Amino acid sequence: MKQVITMISVLLVSAAGYAQELYPYTEPASNMPSKSISAKWSTKLLKSEHNDRVEQRQTPEIMFGLNKNWMVHVAGTFSDMYSSNLRWESVRLYAKYRFLSIDDVHKHFRVAAFGEATHSVNDVYYEEVALDGDQSGVMGGLVVTQLWQKLALSGSVAYAQVTSKKPKYIEDAYPWQALNYTLSAGYLVLPREYTSYRQTNLNLYVELLGQRTLDRKQYYVDLAPAVQLIFNSNAKLNVGHRFQLNSDMHRMAEKSWMISFEYVFLNALKKKGS
Repeated sequence: MKQVITMISVLLVSAAGYAQELYPYTEPASNMPSKSISAKWSTKLLKSEHNDRVEQRQTPEIMFGLNKNWMVHVAGTFSDMYSSNLRWESVRLYAKYRFLSIDDVHKHFRVAAFGEATHSVNDVYYEEVALDGDQSGVMGGLVVTQLWQKLALSGSVAYAQVTSKKPKYIEDAYPWQALNYTLSAGYLVLPREYTSYRQTNLNLYVELLGQRTLDRKQYYVDLAPAVQLIFNSNAKLNVGHRFQLNSDMHRMAEKSWMISFEYVFLNALKKKGS
């Protein structure tokens, strides 16, 4: 009985203090619950600038909360954005280390370092440096997150390097290095007061996503509002719309839709008997 009460208390505290940091498009400095495994499926839909068909990218992903400081993601993508039919296109590994945490009642400040490596079978075709399936590459950066009551703000900066094969005749035609930056805000709308971990959460988000290439001096700035529902404190549904504010790049599309569902298995990595 004591363990049940403790688990419910942990879930309530986690839901009340972390829900609005579960950004649909970016990662916060906070980590998922320790010793947990999360399964996520994301769908990206867009209308290409080069034809009239709606293209899709499907991304299954597994996340591991190793401890309070470390988490790891493994993901793959399947899409028809570079082919006429849906096919496998990439695999991605992401890791994040939270090295600073200043916690207080209903507020905290956290800083983390992250790294990512992607292998893609796609050829370089667009001027945007994108490692979510489009290109092979590596990325590393820092993310800072501040929570006040029901509002969470987060910002990140990262260096990205494309490692896709570069034929000599296109080596100078596309950017290979970029500085990515994000600014995200999340607000917990419902419930107004927590009484049970089974309550459904409603979160509203808006995220600014930008890039500046370092070799060709091009840029884009996107805005991505989203709505999120959290069920039973461990199931999450996101719906978001990303659209371009300004850019001088040749990109696949200026706007897209995202739908994702994630389920967290709490204490899945905990040893039996511990």
